[in-house]
Amino acid sequence: HAKEVKVDLNGWADFVFKKDYPLPTLEQVEKYISENGHLPNVPSEKEVIEKGLSLGENQKLLLQKIEELTLYSIEQNKLLKIQSEKIELLQKELNTLKSKK
Repeated sequence: HAKEVKVDLNGWADFVFKKDYPLPTLEQVEKYISENGHLPNVPSEKEVIEKGLSLGENQKLLLQKIEELTLYSIEQNKLLKIQSEKIELLQKELNTLKSKK
């Protein structure tokens, strides 16, 4: 048992937020999961059972995936806003057309 564990690492997952980070598309992630049964860059169950798990490296990978999810959510939010604005505009146009009849 431990109350706290400190792990020293070289680097952290904030590279995900750099402009040149090649964020895979969700379609690419889906294809990878379908073919491999786990997330890209994350060890499979078999690998973990055979080789064990580095706590620090695993924390870094988990944060990387959280940061990637955040970027996907931000993009989806932008698309939802655009779609909502277009729907609102179309509804106004439809109401205008109805009122002219």
